[in-house]
Amino acid sequence: MASTAPRNFSWVEPNKLAGLGQPRMTAEYQYLLDNGIKHLVCLCERKPPYHDSCPELQLHHIKIEVYTSPSLSQIDRFLSIVEEANSKGEGVGVHCMLGQSRTGTILACYLVKTRKLSAIDAINEIRRLRKGSIETDEQEKTVVQFYQHNKV
Repeated sequence: MASTAPRNFSWVEPNKLAGLGQPRMTAEYQYLLDNGIKHLVCLCERKPPYHDSCPELQLHHIKIEVYTSPSLSQIDRFLSIVEEANSKGEGVGVHCMLGQSRTGTILACYLVKTRKLSAIDAINEIRRLRKGSIETDEQEKTVVQFYQHNKV
């Protein structure tokens, strides 16, 4: 089957973690699989359409309302999904609708945790890699809180 890159697809950590806009077609799920992504984390209220068209792709659903931020427990859940998948050599894709606000926020937290970046450096790096990411003050504050929570 031919595959097509989902909107706004980019690697944050090559072969380990990618951000993307919500997939809408079977060919986009196939693209994820073709690129080593075996886990898809959906941050939308509803699961993405046709997600069951590629059974080899495991869907993880963490519901976060539009323009809000993930809670610390939701961030921790996301990070444990990534850690577990990566330990088996499996890539993870994460998306909200456009792959910017909720996705950018959780990806910045990933950089805080894995690269030991400050909140500001993590936000700037995600914005450099993924234009338009982390759209609200609340989302920026979430990254700062996550950083402070993990400094210990």
